Amino acid sequence: MKNSNISRKDFLRNSVFGVAGLAVGSSFINSAAASPIIETEINTEIATSKTFTIKNVRLETGFDYEGDEVIHTKTELFCIEISDGKIKSVSANKPNAQAIDAKGLLMLPAFRDMHIHLDKTFYDDWQAIKRRNGGVKGMIALEQQILPDMLKNSTQKAEKLIELLQSHGTSFARSHVNIEPTSKLQSLKNLQKALENKKNTFGAELVAFPQHGVYYTDSVPYLKEAAKMDIDFIGGLDPFSIDGAIEKTIDFTVQLALDNNKGIDIHLHESGDSGVKTIEYLIAKVNENPSLKGKTFLSHCFALAKLEKNKEQEMAEKLSAAQVGIVSTVPFGGLIMPIPTLMKYGVNVMTGNDSIVDHWNTFGTGSVLQKANLAAQLYGQATEFGLSRMLKLATAGPIPLDDKGVQQWPKTGDKADLVFLKASCSAEAVSRMSPVKMLIHNGNIV
Repeated sequence: MKNSNISRKDFLRNSVFGVAGLAVGSSFINSAAASPIIETEINTEIATSKTFTIKNVRLETGFDYEGDEVIHTKTELFCIEISDGKIKSVSANKPNAQAIDAKGLLMLPAFRDMHIHLDKTFYDDWQAIKRRNGGVKGMIALEQQILPDMLKNSTQKAEKLIELLQSHGTSFARSHVNIEPTSKLQSLKNLQKALENKKNTFGAELVAFPQHGVYYTDSVPYLKEAAKMDIDFIGGLDPFSIDGAIEKTIDFTVQLALDNNKGIDIHLHESGDSGVKTIEYLIAKVNENPSLKGKTFLSHCFALAKLEKNKEQEMAEKLSAAQVGIVSTVPFGGLIMPIPTLMKYGVNVMTGNDSIVDHWNTFGTGSVLQKANLAAQLYGQATEFGLSRMLKLATAGPIPLDDKGVQQWPKTGDKADLVFLKASCSAEAVSRMSPVKMLIHNGNIV
């Protein structure tokens, strides 16, 4: 060697060789505290269709404290065996094993986008939105004009959008899909084709969404037909401002969900009294029908952002008791959702990109990790502990450590939906929006 003073980083980088990126310098690799992330691509050729092992996987194991404050997240390297779509074992690291080498990358639960419209997008063709006239009803009129053309290639567009989500570590989405007199059931059928084409690497649940109102345009017969198809939720849109009747629209939605054993996920943009009344009426209907608990959600739900503090806490308690979840797209500006309060009272809070380059919005990136980052900034969650809790928004719930720092994920038998990032811990991943290096869905390497 010409330079006997080669740096440790260069030595480790130059030591990568052999089958599936096997690395020498195992004394370094086996040190959880010091193991570097080697900037080479992960070689996945060792993986078979059903069973494979990944070594040098970084997992969170606990917190370090200074007094009662979390100041650091402890990690170690492990071997993860995957078989038939599940985690078969989590074992001590074997740096010399014939296995896929994760090279110290952090493994987290794969991300889940819980509010998106895969069925209508311009992606990947750029088109800015046009000036809006007439609010939501004006947008309904616009959709009635443009949807017939959008439907011509919506399957291909949905597939491209799914690939964007995957590139950001997302392997699952809850997609709202238009069900109304213009699209009828075609938007649903087109999206189902895209999901069938991606079924080995991406999962989804679908919401039959009356984007043009249940009664404002006569979507009732199409919703009834869609409810008998392969969908998971009955949707809704601003019952008062669009349909003019909170009770009539909610009653129809609830009954359709009950009759077909579906969940409910309603877009609620109304931020005034009608919004609050809609929330309270839906909670009452869920309490009357306990089978809907844990299966009912309000998307956006901007009315919560306008409540006084005591009323906000009261509403959070009611939502939690009824197990009605909130799916927030983390808005900024004048409306700041009380996400920390909702989480404090045990409300299931999730997030999603909503629109990505469509006629509603162009700011969606495809990354729910970015949404977690935005929420952390908005609510001042800048500590190691606070950042690590915000990861829940990207994963739709599961995180490696509970609030006391006890490892709760991964466990043997967990579904093998996994994302690997260049980060030392989940707090760093949220704060730095760390790059995704590998994604596994249902045991399949994406």
